[in-house]
Amino acid sequence: MPLSEKAAIYYSEFEFEATTSRGAGGQHVNRTHSAVLLRWSIRDSRLLPPEQKAILLEKLATKLTSEGELLVRCEESRSQDQNRKACLEKVGELMAQAMFVPKKRKPTKPSRSAKRKRVDTKVKRGEVKKTRGRVNF
Repeated sequence: MPLSEKAAIYYSEFEFEATTSRGAGGQHVNRTHSAVLLRWSIRDSRLLPPEQKAILLEKLATKLTSEGELLVRCEESRSQDQNRKACLEKVGELMAQAMFVPKKRKPTKPSRSAKRKRVDTKVKRGEVKKTRGRVNF
């Protein structure tokens, strides 16, 4: 299957809804439907394997509706097409963040010189503290 057909299948999983933008902007805001609301059902996705679906559903749980749909709203631009592209980019960023697995930390031990330095500073600090106090003449 050519790449363009795969892209069309994946693109068909997203539902786009155009709405009016919020906020100031005068008459233009009231007349044009430039804001885009992207709706994507992760559970029904044919794009993702079950393991990835489970990870996304778990990590994006706070951003999902009760039906398991991800909603992304974009209204940065006055162009509906640019807002649609921005929504797709946001979905890509959300997926990348959710799928990121941090590297495991390898526990290490302090070197011999680091141990020596630590003890030396403790000894010096103790010496300073010993010299404090009343001075007897």
